This record gives sequence, structure tokens and C-alpha cells, in this order.
Amino acid sequence: MTDSNITSAATAVIDVGVMDADDIRRALTRIAHEIVEKNHGADKIALVGVLTRGAPLAERLAKLLQQIEGTETPVGRLDIGLYRDDFSSNPAGSPRISPSDIPFDVTGKRIVLVDEVLFTGRTARAALSALLDMGRPASIQLAVLIDRGHRELPIRPDFVGKNLPTGRGEHVQVCLQEVDGIDRVVIKKAS
Repeated sequence: MTDSNITSAATAVIDVGVMDADDIRRALTRIAHEIVEKNHGADKIALVGVLTRGAPLAERLAKLLQQIEGTETPVGRLDIGLYRDDFSSNPAGSPRISPSDIPFDVTGKRIVLVDEVLFTGRTARAALSALLDMGRPASIQLAVLIDRGHRELPIRPDFVGKNLPTGRGEHVQVCLQEVDGIDRVVIKKAS
């Protein structure tokens, strides 16, 4: 074995499966029911998915809310690239910016912000700032598929698919059919 093989073998990444497609479906169904319960129905809410993977989760939740309540829930997509607090220190340079698409007025609405993973809280903070630049919602609630802890800001989700205690050095990867071609959640650990 050469030195490079030893190094790569010593730093190999192990994927530990956490959720499969059925687990994700069940978690989103539960979140949809919790949204309905907390808001006494779905007729006064709108969903805003944080790009990239929060947006398809918001679309899925809207379909579930339609099935549960029989009402159509407006859905928007929010890019937070320019609102991140690590914008200037990003080693990859400028963030990739995608257009936000919020086809409704957020003012006075109960907004459910949707993202795939809540970690430090910095993405949620950026999303709040971006959303508040568009108007003044009546309220903003946060729905996440995974809450992995390690908060750096005082942000708490209202709806959680799965609490997943992790180490700071671990990485939680959410793959969604709409973006990645498969539904699964894995923890990436260095061996």
C-alpha cells in the first residue's frame, strides 16, 4: 500500500443511513398534521422553502396539506445566498445565487419556513432576514426535516421530522428525489 492509499483509507468517509424514502414520507405527513393543528387549519398559511432542498419539501408539504384540509396552500422558494453571515468569508467565493420566487404577498400571512436541516441556526436567521425584507408576516414558523442540534443562535423549530444528535464534525446529507434522484438521509462520518 502506498502512502496515498493509507491516507485515503484512514480518512475514508462512512455513510450511516438515517432515513429512507418511507421515513421521510412519514415525517412530512406528521409535520403537515402538526401544521394544521397548530394553525387551526391550513387556509391562513403559506409555505416558503429555503433553496435548494427546502423548496421541494415545501411543495410536498403543500400537497399533503391539500390532502388533509382540501385547500390549496401557496408555496414560495427563497434564496438566502446574499443574506448569509459567512458571505465574505466563503472559501468558494461568491455564493451561487438563484432567484427567489414568492408569488404572494407575505404581509399579514402565517408563513411556515421550510428547510431540510437545522444546525447552527445561521441559515434560518438568513432566511428570516430575507423574508422580512419582502414584507411583514403575521407570524413565521419553522419546519425542518432534521434538527441536528449545535445551535449558535437562539432559533428553535416549530415542526421537526427527526431529532438527530450529531457530532460537530459529522455531516448530515439530505437527498431528495427532486434534486438528487433519491430520497434518503445519511450521516457522513470520517472513519
